[in-house]
Amino acid sequence: MFDAKVIQMLLEGVRDTLYMTLVSTIIGYAVGLPLGILLNVTGVTGLRPNRIVYRIVDVICNIIRSIPFIILLILLIPFTRFVVGQSYGSNGVIVPLVVCASAYIARVVESSLNEVDHGIIEAAKSMGANNIQIVFKVLLVEAKTSLITGFTITTGLLLGYSAMSGTVGGGGLGDIAVRYGYHRWQADIMITTVILLIIIFQIIQYIGTKIASSLDHRKR
Repeated sequence: MFDAKVIQMLLEGVRDTLYMTLVSTIIGYAVGLPLGILLNVTGVTGLRPNRIVYRIVDVICNIIRSIPFIILLILLIPFTRFVVGQSYGSNGVIVPLVVCASAYIARVVESSLNEVDHGIIEAAKSMGANNIQIVFKVLLVEAKTSLITGFTITTGLLLGYSAMSGTVGGGGLGDIAVRYGYHRWQADIMITTVILLIIIFQIIQYIGTKIASSLDHRKR
């Protein structure tokens, strides 16, 4: 049976995990969403094709996405210390999570916007809409269901990455699993952290799916 101290530790682990996941997702979208729009707009079939800009952003995103998160976490330690003053704990993990998430989100957003029917874009142009209006009133609106689905997938991905950061003292449930479940061979705590992570993931998936479904005009 778990005593009050262990329960308190697990509750703090849930809090820290949610903090790392949600904050990194929000900041990641603040960076990744504009990058995704830029990739779509400057692509071959975009509103303002620009091969140079597209290739630069494309290569940066590909490089970041090709590096395993645990390695990226270590590589960014000096940068993380510069930004937040520490490379461990919940705040220390947010920086590499944001870097990783931004590249992934940019690709998700690009893919979602690419799915928008070009006929709708042409219709907006024929009515005199400029590129900015098309981006915000046509592309993002038409792709909202796909964007919400991408947001859900990204949040779940970052939840897993936040747990992975426990191997280097990242805090949260991952850190508890490593310290107690691995180093001390306390299987009960390990199993509990896994169950809690599964529950959190399922809640995120359920909420995201419900929101995406409610916004999908094809089901109306």
